[in-house]
Amino acid sequence: DFEASFIRLIDKVTNGSRIEINQTGTTLYYQPGLLYGGSLEHDCSPSRSIGYYLESLLCLAPFMKHPLKIVLRGVTNDQVDPSVDVLKATALPLLKKFGIDGESLEIKINRRGMPPKGGGEILFACPVRKVLQPIQFTDPGKIKRIRGTAYSVRVSPQMANRMVESARSILNKFLPDIYIYTDHMKGVSSGKSPGFGMCLTAETINGTILSAELASNPQGQGAAVLPEELGQNCAKLLLEEVYRGGCVDSTNQSLALLLMTLGQRDVSKVLLGPLSPYTIEFLRHLRSFFQIMFKIETKTPEEEHMGGEKVLMTCVGVGFSNLSKTIR
Repeated sequence: DFEASFIRLIDKVTNGSRIEINQTGTTLYYQPGLLYGGSLEHDCSPSRSIGYYLESLLCLAPFMKHPLKIVLRGVTNDQVDPSVDVLKATALPLLKKFGIDGESLEIKINRRGMPPKGGGEILFACPVRKVLQPIQFTDPGKIKRIRGTAYSVRVSPQMANRMVESARSILNKFLPDIYIYTDHMKGVSSGKSPGFGMCLTAETINGTILSAELASNPQGQGAAVLPEELGQNCAKLLLEEVYRGGCVDSTNQSLALLLMTLGQRDVSKVLLGPLSPYTIEFLRHLRSFFQIMFKIETKTPEEEHMGGEKVLMTCVGVGFSNLSKTIR
């Protein structure tokens, strides 16, 4: 049902799409229409988090006819998809690098919702652009600070403080400048299910943002997680992401590569950590849709003096321009 919900969302943001699904639900015929945008609302299926829907909207939103402003309802944080917090902290700064910026670019969390019942609500707004800028983003720089959010809903507010303390016990050995906000939502804004979790981001002097996150098991599924364990594991995940390195973290590799592909007929370069399986599959899709091949050079840790092996991805954009944008 989450796939059906996703197709309904795509139908809402476009104008003139034709969608046909056969009776057994095994084949889908999709004829795309114009990306229209505007002010919309959508109720996402609670079996996947809002991040699943938001990832695709981040790819499409800059090319709409009207600036997109959409309210999504459902699960804000789960263990499968990137959470809304992570996309807010990492994907928005990435869009700005490609020239998609302005006051109207935002992700705002109105209510949190944990699985299985959800009940969260977010607002995503994005301006439209005619063309994207090429980027040269090859030096991640050194980590200067760590920021994060420990959130808890429908459980004791003490949970968030316990997560923060255990995460700091690991990260303080690495860096002094650490600030983790505690976010305890009460009443209506806390959704329909209890839960807690943490999202951490490490920022470098050159503006690279690497992220890690963890959420507690959904109510009635799996063993109960101690907040101390969750905080420590989340800190270790962040250190793992820092070790992998690169200028874009592993959740946003595919978004960066797509925006590079759709850029001007100019060379774009980005340094990434080891490619995730999702990104490798995504590169195959880019080849079949845009006939574009990336030049991939590996950089060994000795050359870079840090972390794991890196790959330098280079491509020439296809020169895509937004034809549906209203010229005023």
